[in-house]
Parts: sequence; structure tokens; C-alpha cells
Amino acid sequence: MAIITQLFFTAMLSLLHPFYISMTEIEHDKANNTLEISVRIFTDDLEKTIRQTYKGKVDLLNKNDKSNSEKLLEQYINKHLIIKADGKVLNLKFDGFESEEGSIWSYLECGNIAPVNTLEITNTILYDYKQEQVNFIHVKAGGFDETTKLNNPDDYVKFTLK
Repeated sequence: MAIITQLFFTAMLSLLHPFYISMTEIEHDKANNTLEISVRIFTDDLEKTIRQTYKGKVDLLNKNDKSNSEKLLEQYINKHLIIKADGKVLNLKFDGFESEEGSIWSYLECGNIAPVNTLEITNTILYDYKQEQVNFIHVKAGGFDETTKLNNPDDYVKFTLK
């Protein structure tokens, strides 16, 4: 995890969470030809959104309900985070989640991804929850390292990596 991301989220938590943000980090592992994705969202916002979307009970911090929480997170993230590599939509595999400092880190990956020229991301995470939502996206691949932000309703960004 990038130190800047950690500091940013810690600062937001210390301000009693008046902001509605998420952070999506996408990194290409050249050695394994894998795209590794991590998504960080404030726990309370995520739970409220999942409850509204799926009309059910969710407690992401309850270890006894982890299986159900993983299913709901996978459904939600796969619906609201679409990644294309060189124009091809990727099938993201959900690898699980963990709680850290008032937020949830969800982990996804996509295998068999050789170095790509472009990544296109459509991200509407929590747009259905708060009009003030801002989604940061950080991409690292080869020598490319860039962060951008999407303010609701903007939901699309294209990175040219080469």
C-alpha cells in the first residue's frame, strides 16, 4: 500500500469522516502477469450502501458472517468497478477483504495480463450513496505511476501506460 494513501485515509478519519471517498489501487505484477486491485472504502458508508442496494443485513466486521459479507462485497464491487485492458473488459476475481482503521480493503485480481498500453476504468463506487462521493484511482504499471480522482457523477478515466 502506498504511504500517501495510508496518510490520506488516516487524515480523513481524524477529521471524523466528513468526506465521502474511496481509493482504488491497480498494480501490474509483471513477473506473474497479474493485475492486482485493492479498493478501500469507509466501513460505515459501504455497509449503508450494501444495505440499500441489496435490502439485507450486513455487518462487515462480524467474523461469523464473513462468507455472506464477501459475497455482497464481490457483487457490489463487480457491479461498480469495470476495468478494461487495451479495450478488453477484464474478469476480476474477488480475493477477500479486511478491515483497517475504519475502512474495508477489498482485494481483486486478474491473471494472464501481459503489459498493456491502456487501462480504462469505470468507477461508480458509492455514487448510489452520496452525491459528494469522490473516487481516487492509483495505477502502477512498469514505470507508470499516476493517481487521478473522479467526482460524482464523473465515472470514467483512461490511462495510457506506454
